[in-house]
Amino acid sequence: MPGVDVRRLHLLLELSRLGSMRAVAETHGLTTSTVSQQIAALAREVGAALVEPDGRRVRLTPAGHRLADHAVTILAAVEAARLDLDPEAEPAGVLRVGGFATAIRASLLPVVAALGEEHPRVEIVIHEYEPLEAFALLAEDDLDVALTYDYNLAPASPGPTLVARTLWSTPWGLGVPSDEAPEGDDPADLAIWGERPWIVNSRNTADIDAVRTLASMHGFQPHISHQIDSLDLVEDLIVAGHGVGLLPLARPTGDGVRVLPLADPAVVMTAYAVTRLGREDWPPLRVLLDRLTSAGVAVRLYADMD
Repeated sequence: MPGVDVRRLHLLLELSRLGSMRAVAETHGLTTSTVSQQIAALAREVGAALVEPDGRRVRLTPAGHRLADHAVTILAAVEAARLDLDPEAEPAGVLRVGGFATAIRASLLPVVAALGEEHPRVEIVIHEYEPLEAFALLAEDDLDVALTYDYNLAPASPGPTLVARTLWSTPWGLGVPSDEAPEGDDPADLAIWGERPWIVNSRNTADIDAVRTLASMHGFQPHISHQIDSLDLVEDLIVAGHGVGLLPLARPTGDGVRVLPLADPAVVMTAYAVTRLGREDWPPLRVLLDRLTSAGVAVRLYADMD
């Protein structure tokens, strides 16, 4: 039914409920003639007679009854869409959030419970993804918000259709065997460690890019031997003598590993909440973004990270 005016559908539905043109007119502050003209126009739009004489009144035809039944669903869907797009409406709907484990733990989970209490009609569905995976899903509109990260030495490029909001930043250092680490808190001397095998993330190229940039600035080519997704497993490889790798300074390490600070340059990872351009006014997404960007990090970063 191309070109059907939903206001006329509403009048038809009211006619089916109230039983007369006059009652519809009085209810909506219209003249009976106006209501009759609108119903006639709707009949032309759908190509079917909707009313027929019934003495001095009119009644719906079988087609009119069927269209009135459809109008219930159509008008409900239109109202739902209006509320969904209204920035002042009560947030309601399913939010699809994808991101890396630390941001889910540190940024998302602390606000989910409060959000559920304040806006019980908002449902959050969570998936774990690395940044490149999340960017692709956002571009295809398969996610509503992605929690991503990059390094100052390997900035991400989400693309012109995506918008990133900074959540927090944390410095990273060089994880080395503790029995080989120097005394004191001086920055790592990469001239010493540069010839070792390097361990990087297996699911995101940002780690490799950061390591290669860092190595280039210190005059060596890194030998990347292992690609691992779990930081605990990175530590195990370091302890076993299989290489060195970047680890967050704020994350407690197990026995046998020490994280040396880096300087000239420092390595800093920054977390972001990324959305599709123009979607941030959707009420459920807006309230989540407000909490993510204003709450800060409510738990110690990496305290429980795998």
